[in-house]
Amino acid sequence: MSSRNVDVLIIGAGIAGLAHAWIAARSGRSVAVLERQPAALGASIRNFGLLWPIGQPAGPMLQLALKSRALWIEMLEEAGIPSRRTGSLHVACRDDEQQVGMEFAALAPALGYQCSWLDRGDALACSPALRRDTVLGALHSETEIMVDPREVLHRLAEHLAQRYAVSFGWNCTALHIDSPRVRTTKGDWHAGRILICNGADFDVLYPELFANSGLVCCRLQMLRTRPQSASWSLGPALAGGLTFRFYPSFALCPSLDALRSRIACESPEYDRFGIHTMVSQTTAGELTLGDSHEYGPPVTPFNSDEIDELILRHLDTYVRVPDGISISERWHGVYAKHPEKPYLRLQPAEGVEIITGLGGAGMTLSFGVARETFYPAEIPVVAKEQR
Repeated sequence: MSSRNVDVLIIGAGIAGLAHAWIAARSGRSVAVLERQPAALGASIRNFGLLWPIGQPAGPMLQLALKSRALWIEMLEEAGIPSRRTGSLHVACRDDEQQVGMEFAALAPALGYQCSWLDRGDALACSPALRRDTVLGALHSETEIMVDPREVLHRLAEHLAQRYAVSFGWNCTALHIDSPRVRTTKGDWHAGRILICNGADFDVLYPELFANSGLVCCRLQMLRTRPQSASWSLGPALAGGLTFRFYPSFALCPSLDALRSRIACESPEYDRFGIHTMVSQTTAGELTLGDSHEYGPPVTPFNSDEIDELILRHLDTYVRVPDGISISERWHGVYAKHPEKPYLRLQPAEGVEIITGLGGAGMTLSFGVARETFYPAEIPVVAKEQR
């Protein structure tokens, strides 16, 4: 770490922290990033690696997600990090799922979404992973992107260090802030601006503030398969009919309540564990599968076989892959989420800002939120007020 005095000091090397580092460094600011682990090991590497604008509600949050997507593409091209810009399919296997998907396809383009409804034949032609005997059709969106979160976190940190001389302090815990001074386990730093992007790590810095912030922790379970054959590609990222009830964007669909009621009556276990199903693919050919959502304390360290089996059971209703679903890894992640706000900004002291609580949209929103941090005039007014 070459300097102890920087323009911007970022605490946390997850995707929110690295996005802020990239935005700051490319504007000519000197930047350092402190991370208490030897690498980013939190929620940012424990997800699908999906940039998912279609999940954001129409208006400022969709605009923020699309801005973030554009910045992602710029960063990926600059850093030479691979991605799959394949869009997404929300797959319908039941009549009520088809109805919600068709309603969204009819209403959403006027609100800024780039989507359309595909009938059964077109949906099957769009993805080789769909079951021919169950699929009725699919909502196709053009905006979603897949990355491998493990690869992108590692390579973006390398890129920031090599191209922009960003300093990284790994295994370095920030203990106390008296702006502009930050006391750490490896000595003091001074910065004109201190940004805390610490995800669900609430224990050390400003614990009382976090305790009263309204943030809750969400625990999710996920799985990853062994690689499919090199010649086989998933195509668009996949989501099942359960996903319509998960993202706020679909609230505009008149038939959504009926879909929710049917699932609650027919499969209450999916509601109990907050399960919906999605599939992404890494550049190595592995499929990432998930996920569940359990909110609030306590956050158990123990995974549930029942949850994994429910995820796999629902995926089996619409997914078929040539090499089969052979699971190589299982894990859980924890992210912070606010029950009312899409993300949280707190300013505990002059020159200090906390940016957290992006929930399950951290990959989707982080670059847009980082741009807002340094260039607030560019971001829609409502998004700026939701703090």
